[in-house]
Amino acid sequence: MSRSRKHAPVCNDHHTPGPRWAKRQASKAVRRYTRALPDGKGYRKVYCSWNICDVRFFKTRQQAIQEWSASPWLRERYSSEERALQNWMKWYVRK
Repeated sequence: MSRSRKHAPVCNDHHTPGPRWAKRQASKAVRRYTRALPDGKGYRKVYCSWNICDVRFFKTRQQAIQEWSASPWLRERYSSEERALQNWMKWYVRK
């Protein structure tokens, strides 16, 4: 079993229809734009940034424990604190 772990407790949204693909489409649109772009942040008006899905969720171990103890829904779903921490490790710690 691998011992590698994430450096930060982060869960990325890589299951949406391709953030990498959306970023590529945005850069293509900006490069192919024929009119003059002003210096600075003018490129943002060429492609809608809402189409790029870059979502990161941060949650520490203490936050996971606190959420489990405060939420009746989570306590019903995960019968013990150990199960809740296993789920947290699955999404936020392990690669």
